[in-house]
Amino acid sequence: MKKRRLLLTVLAAMMLILAACSGNGGKSKDNGKESGGKTAEKVDTSKFPLDAENKDEAIKGGTLKVGLQSDGPFKGMFLYELYEDDYDEKILRYTSNSLYSTKEDFLIGDEGLGKLSVDEKAKKATITIQKDVKWSDGEPFTADDVIYPYLIIGNKDYTGIRYDADFQNIVGAKEYHAGKAKDISGIKKVDDHTVEISFKKLSPAIYSGGDGLWGYAAPKHTLKDIPIKDLQKSDAVRKNPVTLGAFIINKIVKGESVEMVANKNYWKGQPKIDKVVISTVSSATAAEALKTGKFDVVHSYPANDYSAVKDLNNITVLGRPELAYSYVGFKQGKWDSKKGEVVVDENAKLSDPNLRKAIAYGMDVETVSDQYYEGLRSRGNSLIPPVFSAYYDDSLEGYKYDPEKAKKLLDDAGYKDKDNDGYREDKDGKPLVINFAGMAGSDKDNKIVQYYIQNWKAIGLKVELTTGRLIEFNAFYDKVKADDKDIDMYMAAWGTGTNPSPIGLYSKKAPFNYARWTTPELESELEAIDSQKALDGDYRAEAFRKWQETMYEDAVTVPTYFRTEIVPVNKRVKNWSIDYLNEYSDHLQEIELTADEPVKNS
Repeated sequence: MKKRRLLLTVLAAMMLILAACSGNGGKSKDNGKESGGKTAEKVDTSKFPLDAENKDEAIKGGTLKVGLQSDGPFKGMFLYELYEDDYDEKILRYTSNSLYSTKEDFLIGDEGLGKLSVDEKAKKATITIQKDVKWSDGEPFTADDVIYPYLIIGNKDYTGIRYDADFQNIVGAKEYHAGKAKDISGIKKVDDHTVEISFKKLSPAIYSGGDGLWGYAAPKHTLKDIPIKDLQKSDAVRKNPVTLGAFIINKIVKGESVEMVANKNYWKGQPKIDKVVISTVSSATAAEALKTGKFDVVHSYPANDYSAVKDLNNITVLGRPELAYSYVGFKQGKWDSKKGEVVVDENAKLSDPNLRKAIAYGMDVETVSDQYYEGLRSRGNSLIPPVFSAYYDDSLEGYKYDPEKAKKLLDDAGYKDKDNDGYREDKDGKPLVINFAGMAGSDKDNKIVQYYIQNWKAIGLKVELTTGRLIEFNAFYDKVKADDKDIDMYMAAWGTGTNPSPIGLYSKKAPFNYARWTTPELESELEAIDSQKALDGDYRAEAFRKWQETMYEDAVTVPTYFRTEIVPVNKRVKNWSIDYLNEYSDHLQEIELTADEPVKNS
């Protein structure tokens, strides 16, 4: 299953995808409806196509040229159990070891390498894999390759971030992780093509790849002799990974590009194109690269630059609601790596919920969304995207721009400007400086950050950039994950995957819980969402509603944007789709080209 909650991607943070306010210094009115720049025309996102139509005759073979929009290097962690960010995930799609297909409502289908059968009463899942499938090196694909990822993630020396509360739902996972058992007792190899997994409890999440179910295979024959702690720096992960996917990594320029060749052993059939070359391209040059025919498609194209490509006649711009949301997070504690859990600091600088709410109300997200995104972003009111209609709570008001309300919250909470310098002191009358982290991108991103800082200044809060500037993508997440003392709040985004369950992001045992916030009430609500009782659809919907309301009231992770993803595709490409039920990565063997080089704009 190509998109799962357990594989939550660390998308480029909001700083990488926000459009900047006008450079003429125009300021927004308090109602958030106007600013100093020209009002932008909103895009009707419902009219974006999902498929790139091309009826021209295909050439034989050819090289697909893919742009990876990034203002920094990609990490190159080419193992699903270890990768963390969206850039590596985009590359991995071409070499995917995904076990499951996706059907309606983002549930696991039966057309992948593996078929899932669930016995709810026995709390067991049976995975049956296809026979006569080979890895790219010619070795047979077996049940051992389904089991080995669990042994990687559960190992005490595992260096990744997916050993979480969900994973610990597997019977015997905790004992294996503690070194008390050589294997995970709840995972049984029935035969070479069948695996049985026992869980402590089962919920509806199992049908979307949750409850601890892992969605990818790993080549045991190439990894078993490498110590788990050394996997992330091994050649088998970094340079020449063996794959079940359509393409094989052939050449890497570290952090810059990857060349792949067709996998003749691909279980769906050998791809029709010969090669794929993926190269990074900056946000400042992505549009020009598409215009001049440097790329066939650009992944993670910045929505704030839609106007630069919307009228190009050599591409088709595809669009869809994204399984993601942008947010602002407020640091509340630390991650205890020994205990494997969040520890809340009651004395955190932003521990006062009224201060956090004031910061949220003080952000003029509406103007940015309406005027500078042309309708490609909308103000988020929940941490569940609307695409999950059964669980999304549209009744939540969210933190709409209201600077007067923000000021009142601060006044009532005791944050007042006592020395008349324009900035409020803390409750004890001491200077209050809030350190804010965002990711480096284009010049537009710098301008939008300064705009928000001015928003906060207008309500009397002094906000300064951590390190004095925006931070490179990889360095940013290194600091956020390490709970850097110089970060009080930060802006980022999450891809939810196809399982909307939030336990992997917000539970006490979740390394992805970057705000480091937990309460008994939240833990109880998270458990209810993925409980046995939640097999009742109404019960689960109500559990989701309660959790969304609590997160709204706590205001520790505040949603800012729901997103429309845009994907520019060159007109020489055939059979490219971003339909969640028929995505390009599901049929890479069918992708074709109709010219020797990408078409240039004329």
